[in-house]
Amino acid sequence: MDILLYILAGAGVGLAVGITGVGGGSLMTPLLLMFGYPTHIAIGTDLLYASITKASGVVAHHRQQTIEWNIVAKLAAGSIPASLLTTWLLATFFTDPTDYNHILVSTLGVMLIATSAVLLFKSKIRGFWSTNLIKDQTFIHQHTTAIVVSMGAILGFCVTLSSVGAGAFGAAILLILFPALQSVKIIGTDIAHAVPLTLLAGAGHMFLGNVDFLLLGCLLIGSLPAIQLGVKFAKHLPEKVMQPALASILFVIGLKYAFF
Repeated sequence: MDILLYILAGAGVGLAVGITGVGGGSLMTPLLLMFGYPTHIAIGTDLLYASITKASGVVAHHRQQTIEWNIVAKLAAGSIPASLLTTWLLATFFTDPTDYNHILVSTLGVMLIATSAVLLFKSKIRGFWSTNLIKDQTFIHQHTTAIVVSMGAILGFCVTLSSVGAGAFGAAILLILFPALQSVKIIGTDIAHAVPLTLLAGAGHMFLGNVDFLLLGCLLIGSLPAIQLGVKFAKHLPEKVMQPALASILFVIGLKYAFF
């Protein structure tokens, strides 16, 4: 019965991801915590889940030429070392996963709140930065590489600790730094960066013993076909209703974990 429940959970999250476009991390990890999984297992398993489910999206966006690979490389130059460093810190300074669970939970809460804010105000974010930054982008143009690498490092740290942020939050960073970039290229570039980041972060948690492979398999069995179904449903459902509703749920859950 548990296996069936996890397959259905994967299907439910996959359906939501297909409909809303929101990354599975912000949905799957809280769900696994509700099922009673320890925080480190929920986050470690979800990171590998995210890397596998997003991989097909990279292939599709690459074919459509909607990935800015130079931006992906700069983000990864910050996020990959940050993820490795975070894993090393957890392995070095904590002898047992329960010793750093409070760090994972608090980071998860903060990232869920940040993700909900991005979903609710992304149009205003784009409008604000495009009208204000476009007046004087000298500083950004002169330091683009350093800024993008730094933002990647922040993402690498947060995603490794929470499994949340590689999707909506990463896209928000790209919105701010590259307001002239087409929405489809922001999505494609964000996904292309999320796959290696979540894969490496997941591998780090696997090294720490924080991955349940039976659970991972069940989630993938349910979610992979459900994502495709959700994409078809998305054409007939109003995004202006679905994403705010989801954002509100994430905000409430985030408040709960941020102040754990």
